[in-house]
Amino acid sequence: MSTAEKEPMEDISEQVEVRRQKLAKLKEAGHTLYPNDFRPNHTTAEVLTKFDQESDENLPNVAKDIFLAGRIMGIRKFGKASFFHLQDRSGRLQVYARKDRLGEDGYSLFQSLDVGDIVGVSGHLFRTKTKELTLEAQRIRLLSKCLRPLPEKWHGLADIEARYRQRYVDLMCNPEVRDVFAKRSRIVRLVRKFFEERNFLEVETPMMQSIPGGAAARPFTTHHNALDLELFLRIAPELFLKRLVVGGIERVFELNRNFRNEGISVRHNPEFTMLEFYQAYATFEDLMRLTEDLFISLANEVVGSLQVPYGEHVIDLAPPWRRMTIPEAIAVYGDADEQELATLGGLQAFAKRQGLHADFEAPYGNLLVEIFEEIAEAKLIQPTFIAGYPIEVSPLARKNDQNPAMVDRFELFIAGRELANAFSELNDPADQRQRFLDQMEARDAGDDTANPIDDDYVRALEYGMPPAAGEGIGIDRLVMLFTNSPSIRDVILFPLLRPQR
Repeated sequence: MSTAEKEPMEDISEQVEVRRQKLAKLKEAGHTLYPNDFRPNHTTAEVLTKFDQESDENLPNVAKDIFLAGRIMGIRKFGKASFFHLQDRSGRLQVYARKDRLGEDGYSLFQSLDVGDIVGVSGHLFRTKTKELTLEAQRIRLLSKCLRPLPEKWHGLADIEARYRQRYVDLMCNPEVRDVFAKRSRIVRLVRKFFEERNFLEVETPMMQSIPGGAAARPFTTHHNALDLELFLRIAPELFLKRLVVGGIERVFELNRNFRNEGISVRHNPEFTMLEFYQAYATFEDLMRLTEDLFISLANEVVGSLQVPYGEHVIDLAPPWRRMTIPEAIAVYGDADEQELATLGGLQAFAKRQGLHADFEAPYGNLLVEIFEEIAEAKLIQPTFIAGYPIEVSPLARKNDQNPAMVDRFELFIAGRELANAFSELNDPADQRQRFLDQMEARDAGDDTANPIDDDYVRALEYGMPPAAGEGIGIDRLVMLFTNSPSIRDVILFPLLRPQR
């Protein structure tokens, strides 16, 4: 609950009423409410950058006719003179308001302003006795009245859900939150640039699909009235992107939303942003090197170093990154014998000995991954490629030539969470159809994350898909890493929350 929510509702209502009365008095006095004819000619950051080195004597001459617009974020009144901070999209600047400069009417208008009001200010620059660059106002106009008082404090865990619910207040009160989303926008631009420079074509594939596929997840369901057709919000764009590889677009990527009807946590939001890309004539090992290059490029651009602070850790992105198989990771972090992990009975015995809450009736591959996730995943702090995935949990990946029970797949883990999933693609249509049939058996047995057969995708493979590799990278988790954000909600502007009652 936020500070504002802790205040008695009658106090907030009273403050809102006072502000409404001020607005009504301005209207009675002939002021135009909510005008749209003020044009700033600088931002606060431009002013600070352009004029910070000017001498005190020069400032009034070279820094006159400055027009700024923004929100009042604090007022200090001293009778016939006042200071306030004006905040715009680029930062804050101090403004000095004097009665003898503004005139009787102008200063009377200023006296009616509140913290949170959006104003336009024109004047010239000077430095105060403390050498702070300041705009001396010659005119102030009210552009939009803030009828609700801003919370005095909007920080800390006590306010966290209110901040998510009222992101607009969070953004205006917390510059560091705006910085996170500015970095997110920059990261997305850099990702696009990275793939475009390597001759990948960006595309858009359907958000509504008649058959959900491309991942093991529960979809959201909707209905198209005109066609009387049940549709699903996509859980992944994979099968459509690989159709494009069949069609000859040998390097393709999509950066867009996925939707999965699953739980909410610090790592999961039902609506999330995913990068998926596919490259013909490449293997999952080629994508390991490409992934290292991508993360290194982003770290240098966004953080300025390959040493990336995250929580209590410093993530070292310097290559080469560690590579392990799932059994190796369980052996290292669970003090297990890899030979014991090679059989279903050995896995079951190990899990019971460790006191794990595992599905002991699950097939070997499912149990192996379940044990890995419980034993090792959270301990993979530094960048680690985990390979050795069983075929049971990889219905779209190519079988390993040496061990057909495994597939050519890796997942990338950093700071104890998965950031990427990649594999050499299965392009054998007969094998793919059988994998789909196996999924249908699992679905019939009660696995609601197993998807139905996509006959058209199998038909596409029958036309011939070149050998290829593909990868998905969670953009939200990527932004979490490079902004040192502990929760996915910190990097999504409007995360899904349970409605207030």
